[in-house]
Amino acid sequence: MAKPLSEYNRKRDFEITAEPAGSSPAAKRKASALSFVIQKHDARNLHYDFRLELDGVLLSWAVPKGPSLDPTQKRLAVHVEDHPLSYGSFEGSIPAGQYGAGDVIVWDRGVWQPHDDPRKAYAAGKLKFTLVGEKLSGDWALVRTRLKGSGDKEQWLLIKEKDQQARPASDYDIVQAQPNSVLSDASVGKARAASKPKKTAKPKNAHTALPEQFSPQLATLVDRAPAGDWLYEIKFDGYRMLARIRDGDVRLFTRNGNDWTERLPRQVKALEALKLKDSWLDGEVVSLNADGLPDFQALQNAFDIGRSLDIVYYLFDAPFLDGQDQRKAPVQERRAALKSALSGSRSKLLRFSEAFAANQRDIFESACDLALEGVIGKRAGSAYVSSRSADWIKLKCRLRQEFVIVGYTRPQGSRSGFGALLLAVNEDAGLVYAGRVGTGFDLAALKAIYAKLTPLERKTSPLEKPLTSAQARGVHWVEPTLVAEVQFAEWTREGVVRQAAFVGLRTDKPVSQIIHELPRAAKTLKQPKAKETHKGVNITHPERVIDQQSGTQKQQLAQFYADISGWILPFLHGRPVSLLRAPEGIDGEQFFQKHSERMAIPHIKQLDPALDPGHARLLEIDNADALMGAVQMGTVELHTWGATTDKIETPDLFVLDLDPDPALPWKAMLEAAQLTLSVLDELGLQAFVKTSGGKGLHLIVPLARRDGWDTVKAFAKAIAQFMTEQLPERFTATSGPKNRVGKIFIDYLRNARGASTVAAYSVRARPGLPVSVPVSRDELKGLRSAQQWTVANLHERLQGLKEDPWAGYANRQKISKKMWDKLGAEPPQ
Repeated sequence: MAKPLSEYNRKRDFEITAEPAGSSPAAKRKASALSFVIQKHDARNLHYDFRLELDGVLLSWAVPKGPSLDPTQKRLAVHVEDHPLSYGSFEGSIPAGQYGAGDVIVWDRGVWQPHDDPRKAYAAGKLKFTLVGEKLSGDWALVRTRLKGSGDKEQWLLIKEKDQQARPASDYDIVQAQPNSVLSDASVGKARAASKPKKTAKPKNAHTALPEQFSPQLATLVDRAPAGDWLYEIKFDGYRMLARIRDGDVRLFTRNGNDWTERLPRQVKALEALKLKDSWLDGEVVSLNADGLPDFQALQNAFDIGRSLDIVYYLFDAPFLDGQDQRKAPVQERRAALKSALSGSRSKLLRFSEAFAANQRDIFESACDLALEGVIGKRAGSAYVSSRSADWIKLKCRLRQEFVIVGYTRPQGSRSGFGALLLAVNEDAGLVYAGRVGTGFDLAALKAIYAKLTPLERKTSPLEKPLTSAQARGVHWVEPTLVAEVQFAEWTREGVVRQAAFVGLRTDKPVSQIIHELPRAAKTLKQPKAKETHKGVNITHPERVIDQQSGTQKQQLAQFYADISGWILPFLHGRPVSLLRAPEGIDGEQFFQKHSERMAIPHIKQLDPALDPGHARLLEIDNADALMGAVQMGTVELHTWGATTDKIETPDLFVLDLDPDPALPWKAMLEAAQLTLSVLDELGLQAFVKTSGGKGLHLIVPLARRDGWDTVKAFAKAIAQFMTEQLPERFTATSGPKNRVGKIFIDYLRNARGASTVAAYSVRARPGLPVSVPVSRDELKGLRSAQQWTVANLHERLQGLKEDPWAGYANRQKISKKMWDKLGAEPPQ
């Protein structure tokens, strides 16, 4: 039987190690499959810790060589102390001097299914079980031997049973083929050491031809620190700079490929002194003030007067280093190699950008207290990609971005030069007004900027839409060639900045790349039919926190829905909608509203009472103001019927909601989706996939509006039962947590009259505010979770889309007699 965790706690000092402390095992927990985890542990000797959940703890064995898929290879498994369940997600470095010092990653995880009573089998020393993991699957056994190990540790054997997943060791070694973490893609042991620079023999095939040009990885702006293992650095207030070292020649380039080598001669000499072979180094050049903090204005002044001695080059990554292509190596390994390469530098102009080990919230708050711009987070284990990536994030103390200067106003009183700068950003139609900035200038800046503005004056506005007469009064228009960096409190609903302060002019970014970093309206591929009223909705209590985890406020949630209104409205238009309301935030009371009530929702459409006899009127959201009205009344989620109001009795779609046991690995969900899609393909039905924003995936099958509710629901049920009969170990068609232990429930119940499913692009009332997002079939295999997109990062996905992931969606499919026959079912009479 499972032993108390006293031995585990006795061996560790939790003031030093980041490992979780063990508490008393919970007496009872919700019905769920038993979890397993295998952690790769680079301690004195590299080994694999095999752990099985039982009775509230993780039974643990150390497997020196790791698991083998070959049944003839019986791997030694040394029984060690039980670990707490919370240890199952631990990744990190156990400090020197602590028990088990070294790096730990989660090599695999999932659920295990004992073949017999697990307690009796464990006591008898012969456990047989099935694994459903990201890497390991099939049948296995743990057998206690009579061999004596060191001390009182029992010697067991881990054995792969003969089944379809078994493979000869001569054909495949899974620990060699898949060495990295299933959580972070981090590596330990030989894989980690291979990426470090060596003075002697290098790994084979490590050398890659150095590219002539190179684009940097860019960070995604977020409003909260996400969960997971992240490295955090200072967000430097300077110019991004890439260094190319080839055949001893050093060249410096801005993020847009402009050669600034001649502007930074001293930094070039310092890099030459490193005597590195072919390399691309990534960093930021900054000027430091008297307190040692970055000062963007001082950096500009240093460039203006050609004083490069005042400029420090902070280096934080090395995609290519000393002849090796490191782009696929985990970020912590690239940085370790870079730090080692810089260790011999004596120049004060080259510095390594250190990462912080403290809690990210503490780091962020400290950065803001020091008046820094913010922090950069990098996902542990992530590779280097030459594009904007969700693996790099930026948290800003205040909103801050670049704007195009399109005009200026006359100065008032004793002020010289100009009063304020008029700002704009690029949108599809052209330059769009984004407000003005009149503070943050000293006398020298006023004079210098005014001297740049006067030669650029023009008679007409460069904006796509004219300003009102009040806004344009006293404005001098200029050619849109200058770029200003501005910090501000927030964007208003009208798309202008509030409480703006000037930071400096930018010469490293072209005007064409200046856009709204948090887009007010994502490019719509499918416009709503409803006519926009633009009456406006007053958001009361805008500062109310909707989600404690992300800190998202009511006004921010309203802005998010306003930004994506063009994407979500097509899925709301013409359908009854049910609202999940959380007036005090998602941690408070939540309730559904299907009908109109005494508390009117601004601009929402109340439907014909005949659609739902005996009840108050059903609701519909068919314009952006109604969407804002719903948020004003505390709505977080939007759920829609599977039929439109003009033909309410004949659904135009059915939904298969794949709802997993939470303990199952994500790989099991992806496999389940592919299997279900294969069955739909065999039936001749085209399906469309979206993340639920919760735990699973939704498969949407559009239909011609012919059959009634009972027929459509019965057909969806027939598919669920067919899948369950074919693969009973994977699927269940019966609801309830007890019925889906270790399985995926195919929920067909959402297809009844009056039932609803969360709409595409709706936020979910869950910590972090994830969003239900459509994906293409090709994207399915690359999904990381059902909560991959949130209110903080969805705009990045929408900006990057080249085509609608649901292109080709059309309600023309009909349920045929042949389909019923293939499922072995009969339609209702």
